[in-house]
Amino acid sequence: MRTFTTILIFVLAFNLVVNSNAQQRNVRQIAQTTNQKTRILFILDCSYSMYGKWQSDTKIKITQSILSNVIDSLRNQPNLELALRAYGHTKTYPPQDCNDTRLEIPFSNNNTELLKDKLKSLVPKGVAPITNTLIASKGDFPECKNCRNIIILITDGVDDCGDDPCEISQKMQNEGNIIKPFVIGIGRGYKDHFKCVGNYFEVNNEIEFSIILNDIVNQALNSTTCQVNLLDSYKSSTETNVPMIFYESKSNQLLYSFVHTFNEKGLSDTLEIDPLVDYNVEIHTIPTTIIENVSLKAGAHTIISANTPQGTMSIKYKGKELTNSKPIGVLVKKHGDNKSINLQNINSFEKYLIGKYDLEVLTQPRLYLYNVDIGQSSTTTIEIPSIGNLQLTKPVDNISTLFYKNDNKLEFVSNLSDKQNETLTLLPGQYLIVTRSKNSKKTNESKSKEFKIESGQTTVILIENK
Repeated sequence: MRTFTTILIFVLAFNLVVNSNAQQRNVRQIAQTTNQKTRILFILDCSYSMYGKWQSDTKIKITQSILSNVIDSLRNQPNLELALRAYGHTKTYPPQDCNDTRLEIPFSNNNTELLKDKLKSLVPKGVAPITNTLIASKGDFPECKNCRNIIILITDGVDDCGDDPCEISQKMQNEGNIIKPFVIGIGRGYKDHFKCVGNYFEVNNEIEFSIILNDIVNQALNSTTCQVNLLDSYKSSTETNVPMIFYESKSNQLLYSFVHTFNEKGLSDTLEIDPLVDYNVEIHTIPTTIIENVSLKAGAHTIISANTPQGTMSIKYKGKELTNSKPIGVLVKKHGDNKSINLQNINSFEKYLIGKYDLEVLTQPRLYLYNVDIGQSSTTTIEIPSIGNLQLTKPVDNISTLFYKNDNKLEFVSNLSDKQNETLTLLPGQYLIVTRSKNSKKTNESKSKEFKIESGQTTVILIENK
């Protein structure tokens, strides 16, 4: 045991040196994230097979010793709660009891001594109901809005009850109950059974067991670093000032939100985020750029690259502008796609991914522009004819419709209201109003009025039934 303790001290000291050196190398500015509480549930196999001889002692004795040392190292760790569940230890086999699982120590602060005492008292007796244990573990994590729920399962075999632990693990991850579990298998031959459950590690000796368990706990407690490079069309990291949203890929739970920036060295700023989670990253260019299933390697710096080449679209009025007019929007769509991706006001600038776009200007009548080309780091200027006003006075009992004259063809603009006085904002051009009294019984009593709208000017029209 003295030799083992010496080895463990060496392992912990080595990890401390590695982490210290990594921190010294990362001299870039770190974007800190919100402090979360980490909750680690240790699930220990106490089925009868854990009495088997392994290395210097029985598997249960070695596991109790290594786990106890790890728990002791976590004493007074901030933002951390621990709990212990065991299975196969309350009912003797035979008969087989697939409900033999129990939460021995619930989550609380500063409970390391309770955990260590309970560990010593666990005696292997029965079978290994791993799937039912995972199902029961859902209730071990009290409701918490800002917690990372982690399971570390230590076992020397597969589920004795014939159930599939993969399905319940995937369900718990998809629902956001837990982060992808860690499974430590004592001995060989269980990888195919557990790789779908979580991050699986096989250990073949005591030293390997200690190193892996300590490494898993370090991953659970420490964030790691990454940077997001927004690449232009030349594959250079020149794009910036774009919102980035990180979602957990299984549950689609929102975890982080940032606005990309460069640090003082002109590099994409470094982020410090949870390495235990796979991410879907939404980069809110227009349109949105999505990178799915991004994995980070704990303790290493990860570079996430996204193709986000952008140019600028400037939309402005051409000609004399109408004073005190309300902003008019322009619906922007990817060329050939009817779905709008942005509403940009006239007299504004906006960045878009390079490519071709179709525009729908929300004037009366609508103005459509197609195949607008946005190039890398260039500005495409779109000029919209300046609008004019129509001040219309008409009888209140008239049915009136406004048309736009396009060559010799009339295009519908709108049906006019029942109000006597109405003001409309229109594109410049020739218009025609067709009107008839509601009380008239003769179609040929319809009247029409043609007029012209000029940019930046107000046209006054009076319609009478006489």
